[in-house]
Amino acid sequence: MKTLEIPRITLNDRTTIPQLGFGTLNVQPDRKSTAANIERTAEVVGLALELRYRQIDTAQSYGNERGVGKAIAASGIPREQLYVTSKLSNGNHRPGDVRRSFDETLEKLGLEQLDLFLMHWPVPTLYNGDYISTWKAMTELLTNGRLRTAGVSNFQPHHLDRIVAATGVVPAVNQIEVHPYFTNVAARAASLRHGAAVEAHSPLGHGQGQLLDDPVIRRVAGARDKTSAQIVLRWHLQHGRIVFPKSVHRERMEENLKVFGFELSPDEMAAIDGLDRGEKGRVGPHPDTFAAIPEKDEDAHEQARPTGRWR
Repeated sequence: MKTLEIPRITLNDRTTIPQLGFGTLNVQPDRKSTAANIERTAEVVGLALELRYRQIDTAQSYGNERGVGKAIAASGIPREQLYVTSKLSNGNHRPGDVRRSFDETLEKLGLEQLDLFLMHWPVPTLYNGDYISTWKAMTELLTNGRLRTAGVSNFQPHHLDRIVAATGVVPAVNQIEVHPYFTNVAARAASLRHGAAVEAHSPLGHGQGQLLDDPVIRRVAGARDKTSAQIVLRWHLQHGRIVFPKSVHRERMEENLKVFGFELSPDEMAAIDGLDRGEKGRVGPHPDTFAAIPEKDEDAHEQARPTGRWR
């Protein structure tokens, strides 16, 4: 099968990342690392790799790193053609736990090197408000070659300002909630001001039908003979963001890759920009208050799902 040419974004550490990838949140019915869940994740991620996704986004808290690793091993795809991201669980913020859990992540994924490791949440109400030592420990992982790039997720402007002022190290990426109903203006602006690329998690609004049924998006989709999801993903791409939509259905996976070869007009982009509802459009928890530390399971990582929406 011919290789799909997905554009790459150059990060502030001069590494590059595919602009579109595959998200693995909720691929499993729960976050336990059971034999059945490993097989389930391996099957779904294996299909994504077969369809030519080459960026895979996972996390310690998803409980699916072993399944992702099994899919990678079975794919036969050369390692240098893949880009793999994982994220530090909220229960692993102490420096010793950063190092231990990173070793476990590599072991579960079956990899010698991780492309991108993110602090999943700042959890500023935990650890006496200390996420600076967590960030320092993460950046120290870059020194021995087992981690290529370090970044953060769900960081507000003041979180970014604080870690950069304290360490002098700018995250390469800030993975935040962004979609047409919540463009997260302040967090995006702060990321770009510091030189961090913006990754849009939940790029389709957590899969809410309301967004994809919005009259503006449906009008643009109809005029372009595209689906609403393709229009929203194209909007993200033209804004220079990195996206990784999530689906377990083959037809949706294929659809989400067909977002190249056309461009939205300035008027279409502006119309979608105008859908922003500000803070009322946020679907996930607020980074200033979210502090969930899931329970540990038999596989030694935090996997249980807290109540409420999160990622």
